[in-house]
Amino acid sequence: MREEFRILAPTAILGYGFPLDSFAAGLSREPHLIAVDAGSTDPGPYYLGAGVSFTDRRAVKRDLEIMILAGIERNIPVVVGSAGGCGADAHLDWCREIVEEIAAEHGKSLKLALIRSQLDKSMLQEALAKGEITPLEPAPPLTAAVLAETTEVVAQMGVEPFLAALAETPDVILAGRAYDPCCFAALPILRGYDAALSLHLGKILECAAIAATPGSGSDCMFGYIGRDYFRVEPLSPLRKCTTLSVAAHTLYEKSNPYILPGPGGHLDLTACQFIQDTDSTVKVTGTRFVPSAGYTVKLEGARPVGYRTVSIAGTRDPAMIAGIDAIVEGVRERVADNFRDAGFPYNLHVHIYGKDGVMAEAEPTPSTAGAHELGIVIEATAPSQAEADTICAFARSTMLHYGYPGRRATAGNLAFPYSPSDFHAGAVYEFSVYHLLHTADGTALFPVEYLNLQA
Repeated sequence: MREEFRILAPTAILGYGFPLDSFAAGLSREPHLIAVDAGSTDPGPYYLGAGVSFTDRRAVKRDLEIMILAGIERNIPVVVGSAGGCGADAHLDWCREIVEEIAAEHGKSLKLALIRSQLDKSMLQEALAKGEITPLEPAPPLTAAVLAETTEVVAQMGVEPFLAALAETPDVILAGRAYDPCCFAALPILRGYDAALSLHLGKILECAAIAATPGSGSDCMFGYIGRDYFRVEPLSPLRKCTTLSVAAHTLYEKSNPYILPGPGGHLDLTACQFIQDTDSTVKVTGTRFVPSAGYTVKLEGARPVGYRTVSIAGTRDPAMIAGIDAIVEGVRERVADNFRDAGFPYNLHVHIYGKDGVMAEAEPTPSTAGAHELGIVIEATAPSQAEADTICAFARSTMLHYGYPGRRATAGNLAFPYSPSDFHAGAVYEFSVYHLLHTADGTALFPVEYLNLQA
């Protein structure tokens, strides 16, 4: 019987951390691969547009240091997808510098592979003109003007660039933006294991122990791939994988419960079975990979839209709580009247926590009935930081002293937890490219570079 391929997934995102005991338990199972998906669009467009990581450098270095030293000692490749969080050149190079620092501090020689995913915008303009870029619902069609305003664009690679890099047997791979399962799936695919099972297992492992119960993104998970199945096992005795927890995570971030699209095709889960293998391990069978007619990769890009200033306050006045909608609208009207001739555009948002601060207009029960206090976040966005400051300060002072029915005191309506009450949130970005690029294959867009780091 063919040996199972074994994968250690230390953490859900590089920098989220993991217990050393869980990592040691994973190493005791003699993994063939240590891998982690380091990125996500969940933190929003700022980090891609600004070229900075959404995870802390010291935390990332701690995780990488443990993983790389273990990998070198045991001759286990370490593979990182979406390095630096967003995978653009700035993020990839930031992560590369950390690896170089670790190697130098520990006197280790290693072969490092870098896979870049940031695309040249002139090439994308040509592709757009040829009709090779199409919207990914619900994004609107991309225009040349919007593309020109976008700071960086990355493409989400599939397994092919990883396969190319692994063929040269590096000790560490740092990849730019990547389809989440690929950093886990590429090596078993290279070794001849089923692509569908490898990708499906990667889909589970990319969030580490979140697929266990109780779930955690800061704990390790272990995966095994056999001839026609895979198994997943948490590495902490505090956690278990159940058929429900693993099946539920398979649906994570997917609009269709049976179809999981990715570069070059999709996973078909219609014949999938989840079986309780042991008390804490789940076995999965029946996953199929269906190639697409043409190869596409997802593009992600962000553009600057101004600057933001925020003020945080709270109220406990029953009369203000009861009339909060009218008060917010009155403040909006007062700001609009005061700055109608200011000569600059702005956006003013007031988030009311305790009413609809989380879901906003989508909140099904936008009521303050029973609420004894509300949290208020005033957010102003404008072309410059000074203009955003102006709008936020005026809105804040207007609401502070706004008159409303039932008001009993004139000292002020709001309680501010901080002084100063207004915070510069800095540059604001929005996702401007969230589209599909039609390409000939999965490798041409993603060049691989090798660095030999010497002790």
